[in-house]
Amino acid sequence: MVRLLGRSWARSTSRSSGLRARRGDDRSHGTHGRRTPRGPLGRPEAPEDGPRRRVTILRSALGGRSVAGQVFVLQVAIVLLLVVAAVVALVLQVRHDSTEEARNRSLAVAESFANAPGTREALTAPDPTAVLQPRAEAARVRSRVDFLVVMNTDGIRYTHPKPDRIGKKFVGTLGPALAGRSFTEEITGTIGPLVQAVVPIEADDGSVVGLVSAGITTENVGGVGDRQLPLLLTAAAAALVLALGGTALVSRRLLRQTHGLGPFEMTRMYEHHDAVLHAVREGVLIVGGEGRLLLANDEAHRLLDLPRDAEGRHVQELGLDTDTAALLASGRVATDEVHLVGDRLLAVNQRPTDLKGGPAGSVATLRDSTELRALSGRAEVAREHLKLLYDAGVGIGTTLDVTRTAQELAEVAVPRFADFATVDLAEAVLNGEEPDAGTSLRRTAFSGIRKDAPLYPVGERIGFIASTPQAQSLGTGEAVVAPDLREAHGWLAQDLGRTAQVVEYGIHSLITVPLRAGHLVMGVANFWRSEKPEPFDTEELALAEELVARAAVSIDNARRYTREHTMAVTLQRSLLPRNLPEQSALEIAYRYLPAQAGVGGDWFDVLPLSGARVALVVGDVVGHGLHAAATMGRLRTAVHNFSALDLPPDELLGLLDELVGRIDQDEVTDDGSAAVTGATCLYAVYDPTSRQCTVARAGHPPPAVIRPDGSVEFPEVPAGPPLGLGGLPFETAELTLAEGSRMVLYTDGLVEDRERDIDDGLELLRTALVGADRSPEDTCRAVLDALLPPKPADDIALIVAGTRALDPDRVAEWQVPSEPSAVGEVRAAVTRQLTDWGLEDMAFTTELILSELVTNAIRYGNGPIRVRMLFDRSLICEVFDGSSTSPHLRYAATTDEGGRGLFLVAQLTERWGTRYTPAGKVIWADQPLP
Repeated sequence: MVRLLGRSWARSTSRSSGLRARRGDDRSHGTHGRRTPRGPLGRPEAPEDGPRRRVTILRSALGGRSVAGQVFVLQVAIVLLLVVAAVVALVLQVRHDSTEEARNRSLAVAESFANAPGTREALTAPDPTAVLQPRAEAARVRSRVDFLVVMNTDGIRYTHPKPDRIGKKFVGTLGPALAGRSFTEEITGTIGPLVQAVVPIEADDGSVVGLVSAGITTENVGGVGDRQLPLLLTAAAAALVLALGGTALVSRRLLRQTHGLGPFEMTRMYEHHDAVLHAVREGVLIVGGEGRLLLANDEAHRLLDLPRDAEGRHVQELGLDTDTAALLASGRVATDEVHLVGDRLLAVNQRPTDLKGGPAGSVATLRDSTELRALSGRAEVAREHLKLLYDAGVGIGTTLDVTRTAQELAEVAVPRFADFATVDLAEAVLNGEEPDAGTSLRRTAFSGIRKDAPLYPVGERIGFIASTPQAQSLGTGEAVVAPDLREAHGWLAQDLGRTAQVVEYGIHSLITVPLRAGHLVMGVANFWRSEKPEPFDTEELALAEELVARAAVSIDNARRYTREHTMAVTLQRSLLPRNLPEQSALEIAYRYLPAQAGVGGDWFDVLPLSGARVALVVGDVVGHGLHAAATMGRLRTAVHNFSALDLPPDELLGLLDELVGRIDQDEVTDDGSAAVTGATCLYAVYDPTSRQCTVARAGHPPPAVIRPDGSVEFPEVPAGPPLGLGGLPFETAELTLAEGSRMVLYTDGLVEDRERDIDDGLELLRTALVGADRSPEDTCRAVLDALLPPKPADDIALIVAGTRALDPDRVAEWQVPSEPSAVGEVRAAVTRQLTDWGLEDMAFTTELILSELVTNAIRYGNGPIRVRMLFDRSLICEVFDGSSTSPHLRYAATTDEGGRGLFLVAQLTERWGTRYTPAGKVIWADQPLP
């Protein structure tokens, strides 16, 4: 740059003398005294380059890139503008004069004909057209108008150049002429656009008895101008040619004088010093060979504090320090030589300008290293801030947990930005709700260089008073900085004891930034400083706002997720059984653990059935989210309804399969895929009287059975396809369970995850279940301790059912002949059995119920007939027969002799119903115990 500046200065200071010298040299060179042709910048030109150069210069001139070309284009444009303006003005004047001439001629012709002898008399003739038409046509031809029309006062024509128009209405205005006044107008008539005059024909008494109109069309009006236009254009073209010739001569001379240079090139030659010297942020000095300052830019004036008249003075007279003045006066080479000038450290670089034949002197550049160091420090701070924001973008919001996200904000700010950081959130935000307006917050996160800071601890509810920076920030939604907490009286008033401890601890400066997400203010983030003595400044305030703004988005996302997840979990838990029903067949313990990733469709149920039996259900809907939970609720409701029909497990799963298939078809998404892709289910019915358990499963993991001796087995239960696939039947397995056995039902989330295959999970489950003399509750606990992953990816449902058997002494059973007389025997046997059980008070009701049911079985059913009574949590009466027809409750009319039996049974029992068996059906009725 120093070399470039030296060359530029040399050209600018010696241009005149150099040009004169070159001209003198050109006169002396050569044997014949001819000048050597030179290019635009003074370079010698080869002889063969002359024509080529002239063509190039001519193209440049015509293209408008050089000064000559621009002058040429401007002059041509001016000439063209003048010529066009003159032509337009002349054409308009000619058109105007022609129109005026047409008005005058048409008015004169009309008045002459109206006042001509015989015109008025002809109007009263029997045939005015015969008299006036020849006269009008002769006058029209002589006067060179396009029409001459005579008409009556109603505008009906007597004459017209076109005979077919005679007798028709005149086109134009008649009002002024009927009033006795002549006038002209421009209209579009029957022969086209025209100028016409209308003149009244008056009687002796001054009344108007007729009208005369003469007119000339627009085509004839402009004819004169059109005939003059070629001559006018010829004259304009000649003037243009002459102007272009003169312009070309002027441009050619200007082209020679400027050597074809454009305005930018010429300006660059003379303004190069200003562009370089006064725009750079380095001081530049140009010193002549005699030590006088020739030029100093603005930055040099500022750095050296030079006087305004410094140019032209010797460098020793500028008031500089001795070393700096000596260096500038010497002209020697210097590279980053540091000089103390005032309170600045200046790095000086100097180069001479006469290295390649230039003028004597030197060029020096000055750079303020003090400011560079300050700038470097600020750049380092900015780099640290950017890195902090980048780390915040990566490290904040790694989870969808509000508390964890707030803690990540506090941790990323310490110690790189603040010594302590706290985050206070509204209680509603922690629960996933939108915060209410107020200053009561809960401290959610804390991070600091030490743990003993006397700030409010995490978890404490804080009610900020109105004068605190936190309350102001919550109210205005703007960040607040308290540079000196000792003087922050509003903050000190919050808690006099605690704030005094904070100040005494050494915390002296605070920035409070609201956590905003749209219009919501969720809380505040507080940044405290103790180690660094300087208070927070405006740049750090902007950094804190940017840091908190990024974190606020993540906290709001976590809040929204918490709200949606809470809603989904609430929905899911509302669809699951809250309390297990009372029953005596099984001792139940269960666990339900929702996945951390989202709500799933796992579910379970315990359903009491008729005959002291109990059904166990475990299912899993594929997928997660609200839709899976809602589908799970629909399936659970369907199982409740189907179980009320006392259907066998395989038939119940078949109905569920059809239901899931219909759900898939009814809820097809836009892309054609079903919203529900299937579900699995296991349905088991345990009978405590026979200790038989009937199990069927649809794509669900098999149950596990723990024998009383502690051994574990997975019984062979046909798998069956998952629900919703259809096409294949389901099969059942009959298990005989000894009293004290434990049956374990579960979902696949317990035994299978991303890191564990289902076979490995089943083996771990077997190991965890081994052991006798454990209650179902202890078994649940042992299973979860052994198999529960740290972060379950799927829901887990687990049921452990300890089997019980109904005491044989509480079961009474009789075979009944298909004879009406057998009813009495049954009633007597029932009375005896109830007496043995201590239920004498129920004898009458029970006899009435069984006599009605047995009578119906004898009358309408098939043999064999059997009666059974079970003494459990209620008194259960059952009548077996071989018929598959089911009785129906009806209301008998007053005149009916029968039909009231089942009505009485329904009134006397708590529940009653029918279930089917492979051999027939069972009609049962439950009575509550007294």
